[in-house]
Parts: sequence; C-alpha cells; structure tokens
Amino acid sequence: MIREANLFDIIPSGFFNCLSSGSNNRIYADCLLVIYEQYDREITYRISRGRIRDALSAYLLENHINFLELDSEQAGERNYNDIANSVIRRFCSKEIGWLEEDNDDATYEKHIIMTEQGVLLTEFLQKLIKPEREEFSSYIFNIYNLLQNTEQWSQNPYVDGLKNIYRNARLLSRSLKRLATFIKKIIERMVKEESLESLTENLLDYCDGSFVREYARLTKQQNIHIYRSFIKGKLDEFLNDPQLNLLLISGCALEEELEEAKAKEYVADMVQSTKRFLVEDYDRIMRDIKHKINIYLQIAVGRARFLRNQEADMRGNVEQTLRYIVKEMDMIDWKETIPAKMHDMFTLDKHEFIDTGSLRYPRKPPAVQKETVIELEELTTEDIEKAKNAQEQEAYNPYAKEKMKEYLKRIMGSGSTISCENLPMQSKRDLLCALSAIAYSEENGYSIQLLDGYLDAHHMLLRKFCITKEDPK
Repeated sequence: MIREANLFDIIPSGFFNCLSSGSNNRIYADCLLVIYEQYDREITYRISRGRIRDALSAYLLENHINFLELDSEQAGERNYNDIANSVIRRFCSKEIGWLEEDNDDATYEKHIIMTEQGVLLTEFLQKLIKPEREEFSSYIFNIYNLLQNTEQWSQNPYVDGLKNIYRNARLLSRSLKRLATFIKKIIERMVKEESLESLTENLLDYCDGSFVREYARLTKQQNIHIYRSFIKGKLDEFLNDPQLNLLLISGCALEEELEEAKAKEYVADMVQSTKRFLVEDYDRIMRDIKHKINIYLQIAVGRARFLRNQEADMRGNVEQTLRYIVKEMDMIDWKETIPAKMHDMFTLDKHEFIDTGSLRYPRKPPAVQKETVIELEELTTEDIEKAKNAQEQEAYNPYAKEKMKEYLKRIMGSGSTISCENLPMQSKRDLLCALSAIAYSEENGYSIQLLDGYLDAHHMLLRKFCITKEDPK
C-alpha cells in the first residue's frame, strides 16, 4: 500500500533539529512547553510577542541557563530578554516552523502564533512526560448510548452514528493494547525488586492504583457482556436495513469523497471491523490482560517467598524450628498418641510452603556463655484436652478439599453432571461452597466446562459453568 504523502513532505526540513542530540534539546523542549502553557487560558494560539518573551526570560533566569549553553547565535547576547528573542526567532524560522510571527492590523503589535504542527508536537511531548490515564468503560458506554438514542444521529447516520461508533471501538482497542503493555512493564519492575519492603510497597501501589479501579469497572459495572447483544443487533441493522444502509453509503461517499461502490465497501468494512472487535478481539485482549495479571501476582508471591527466605530474621528462626520439629516427630510414633482426626494438623512435611532450600542458618552460631536451666511445667490431662480443642477450632476449614468433595458428591447424587443453575446459591455460604468446589474440582476428580452467558449471585458476576464427574482410570 503506497501512502498518499510522506511525513517529511509535510513538516519543515529542520522540524526536529532542536530536539536532536547535541542541540541543547532539553532547554529547547522546556522552552516549547513554557510557550504552550501561555496559551492555556486563551481562546486561540495567538499571543503578543512580549508576553512570550517575558515567559521565556523568566524560565531562563530561574534555571540559570548560561549564555554559552545555547547555540552560537545566542552566545553573544547580553541578557535573558535577548536570549529569549533569539529562541523565538529560531522557533519561527522556516527551517523549524514551530511558531509563526504576525502583525496586528489595528495596533501593529507583533503576535506569536503556534503552528498546527507545533501544537501537535507539544501535546505529544506532554503525553510522553505524563501519559494520560483513560477510562476504558466510557468507550463501551458511548457506543451503547449512541445506538440506543437514534435521534442523536438520525440526521446524518454516517458522521454522527457509524463513524463515531467506529472511532470509539478503535480508541478502546488501542487503550486496551496499551494497558496490556503497561502490565508487562509492571512485571518487569517486579523482577528487579531487591528487598521485601520495596516489593511490598510496589504491590500496595498496584492494588491501590488507578489501574485496578479502571479494570474493575471494565469487568463489573461496565462489563461489555451487558451491552454486547444489543450493540451487535443494532450494528446488523446498519447492513440489513435497506433505507439506513443507503443513507450510510451516501453519507460516506460525501464525507470521504468516494465513489458509491467504494463507499459501500467502506461502510461494510467499518461495521464488520467494529463487530469483530467487540465480539472476538475484545475477549482475546481481556484474556491476555487477565493472564498477565495472574503472572504479576505469581511473580509477586514467589519473589516475596524468595526474599523472605533470604533474610536472617524471626521468620527464618520459625522455619528452622519447624524443621527440627519434623525431624523429631519422624523419630517417634506420634500417630499412635494423637487421634486420627487430628493427624492432618501435624502433617508438617508436605513441602507445600517450605522446603530445605528455604531454611537459613546464621553464619556465626552464637557461642554458649553459660549453662542455663529451664524448668518445664508438665501439662495436666485437662490442659492437653483444652489445647487439642483450641487447635481443632483454629484448624477447622469448612471449605477444605475433602469437604468440597463430599459436598459435590452429595449435591450431584447419582448423576454425573450438574450445572451452575442447579447449585444452591441462596446465601453467601452457598456461593463460597460453589467457588471452593470449583477450585478443588480437578484434585477431587471433576472437570469444569465454561458455558455462554453469566450468572449474577450476591452482586458477583460469574461465568456460567457445568461440573462433570470424570471417569476413574
């Protein structure tokens, strides 16, 4: 595909010279931003030359810019006003083209006008310095609102309707792609953390940051699944309604200056591209974002464990004590002295959270200065029973793997399959049981199949699913 024009056929030949290396690019970039700030409260990009000069002079003075730091043209100037005038002349030159100088016909006062390319360049620099955070859900709601209120675009369906909808879909697509890239940068920074404190701060910043709030709105309040069927149906009308389609084609031909046949293809491509993104590409991008979030959390947990195990603190002492207890328990037949229902409470060698590599010994073992004698108090039978009961209460987990296996077995009865609609979810406890059963399904010999649609249970939006008991091999 051949482009109609090249970038350097449009902008001046030296448009980027002031930003290139070795050209005091930092000073010139700041000067351009200072000039742009003067137009914030104006109705046009047109200000008197004296005001621009004074703003530049103040910047040069506050930052102690040396005369020799600028090019030879400014090196011979005597004061900051002269340097500011030289900067303005440079920006107004045909080679740079960031500014233009004009004379007022009535007062003959000189004015400085920012060119269109100069405004775009300045806005681009501002976005590079401080990128704007977008509200992703607003794009979905804008599309839904436009399609629902046909009177907003009935006069010009192409410009006010389809083109606006297509634009919002494109902006949402670009924003989500940038979001996926932003998460990747977070993961890369996580890997470089060197202390548990800095890792914790980074994780808290992530949880309290604007990204989590924006993502939550995108997946809950403004979830696309709430609007998607309506949007898809309305977009189909753009192609299936003969009268509306004819208005779209004629509007496109007039707006884009195309022939009728080309305009028809153009309209069809816009509708199909919008549908494809909202129905297919959107889910694919969101799955990628969710996958990267999971990676981020896994790295955070793994990194925290690694840093924790590397520190010679009280945590290391606890882990060393646990290792000693496991070693001593292996030397005695402790299962005969403890009731069978409490065996799981003393199974410390599953290696689910600790391993031999996670233990740290002090480099210099403390020397024994003097002998110490500790009197041990012998527990009575009543004290032992109280301790057992307390430990049983602490260790009780109503959503444990074994209990969830019995829960599914009881709910399914003689059947081998059950859908989410048939699971009891009248209370939050029922909802937690269902979620726990899903979490332990694979270990308990069940498989989960995702279905189309969503289920609202206690203000939670769940993907519909079906639980199937797998045949034992």
